[in-house]
Amino acid sequence: MLNYTTENIVFLEVPDEVSLAYTISGCTLGCKGCHSSDSWHKDNGAPLSLDYFSQRLKAYQGLISCVLFLGGEWELSALLPLLKLARSKALNTCLYTGLDDVTPTLKAELTYLKTGRWLAELGGLDSPFTNQRFTDLRTGQCLNHRFTCN
Repeated sequence: MLNYTTENIVFLEVPDEVSLAYTISGCTLGCKGCHSSDSWHKDNGAPLSLDYFSQRLKAYQGLISCVLFLGGEWELSALLPLLKLARSKALNTCLYTGLDDVTPTLKAELTYLKTGRWLAELGGLDSPFTNQRFTDLRTGQCLNHRFTCN
């Protein structure tokens, strides 16, 4: 089972989506400058059970268009049922990972994917120098331009 340290409604992390976002515990990357270092230990936070998640989707029905997981790819067997449930409710799905890629099995359940470690000297998705990539998996289009101001 996955644990989560935060549950929020977010508007900026996935372009044109109102997302129910979970920061998942257990990331082993340990990126210097990580804004979620409190989530590194896998036992931090509360369990994100399928029942609880289902209740949250019902509570936000008609108000959200996407579910975002900040991490969790390291527990594929726990993450996949959550993604499948979200998709069964006609919601888009997104994963933020520090990895360069994820498995095809995981990609099949995602609408959007943000990849790449946080490197302070390169900045995040709003930087023209970032190593990170935000992709619409339906089209393969990189959407990094949606995070920058012109």
